[in-house]
Amino acid sequence: MTQQPLKIGVLGYRFMGKAHANALARLPMFFPDAPAVERHTLVGRDEAALADAAERFGFAHTETDWAAAIEDVDVFYNLGPNHVHAEPSIAALEAGVPVLCEKPLAPTLEEADAMREAAAAADVPAGCAFNYRFVPAIRHARNLITDGEIGEIRQVRGRYLQDWLADPDAPWAWRMDADLAGSGALGDLGAHTIDLANFLVGDAVGGVDRVSGHLRTFVDERPVHDDEGGVEEYRDVTVDDAYTAQVAYDSGAMGSFEASRFATGHKNDHTIEVHGSAGSLKFSLERLNELEILREDSRGYETVLVTDESDPYVDHWWPPGHVLGWEHTFVHENYEFLSAVADGGEFSPSFDEAYRVQRVLDAVERADERGEWVAVE
Repeated sequence: MTQQPLKIGVLGYRFMGKAHANALARLPMFFPDAPAVERHTLVGRDEAALADAAERFGFAHTETDWAAAIEDVDVFYNLGPNHVHAEPSIAALEAGVPVLCEKPLAPTLEEADAMREAAAAADVPAGCAFNYRFVPAIRHARNLITDGEIGEIRQVRGRYLQDWLADPDAPWAWRMDADLAGSGALGDLGAHTIDLANFLVGDAVGGVDRVSGHLRTFVDERPVHDDEGGVEEYRDVTVDDAYTAQVAYDSGAMGSFEASRFATGHKNDHTIEVHGSAGSLKFSLERLNELEILREDSRGYETVLVTDESDPYVDHWWPPGHVLGWEHTFVHENYEFLSAVADGGEFSPSFDEAYRVQRVLDAVERADERGEWVAVE
């Protein structure tokens, strides 16, 4: 008997809503073994904007009440601002509805813990949308590390640099409010880097033992514009614009991480390096089809184009050498998540894995407040 399409409900229709809606539309074309889906309900507050987005994204229904939407769908995507991650996600899980929630899992460690507990009690998949895990080059790097190709892991270095706030007159947004976002560059960008490090080397180095932290806000207030483009008011910026952190792993390996939304000249520069006793790996999101590999006894790095049919996910797309882009990571992520939903399997990164990231973010903030290394609790 043909399986009925999974009815998808999505909270949020802006940046991430568009990315996931595009992925849902691409699935049947490129991943024919993916579960059939119906873009059922799009959830938001502004009815006019919501109706327009639903038409463009291919959703049949709209709803301004997320609780009502949960009753009508088989799968719930929580793509709203960080402060609305916990309550709708927990409600969906308690109703037996699988949840894919955007990162970071929550603004605070306490809310993330509640979400983790709800996921543990539910008999359905609950995943956090760390999409960079689904870059083919990152998957290839993880396979090399797991196979021992670069030896014992000694050091991990990660940075995520953007410059969209370098202009002091850039407008205020919810990402600049601690009550809505939790943190700034640390949670918005650093969460990605911490999760990617966990994905790549977590099995090899164990957990994070302790961290240092330095957070900085460069512009303390931002303008809010009126409909004519004039400045209506200024609002306080209550989150960090940049952070740096040092990490000590249980194995004795060490890590250094940083992120900034003030790094002039960097649009979306997410870079991670892993150094081992027998080699090293380097990846940059700005060249996401490439992986730089240094092997033992070689004289320098080799740049490998990760677009062969044997590379992760690539056989679903184009002939070798026809590169993929940022949007393809969401297709891979949705494929894995919805397959887990349809098969009754597990999805990674889970809420528990996302909670581990949140523990590190929380420790970095505490380290900054205390001006000293702190244990990850």
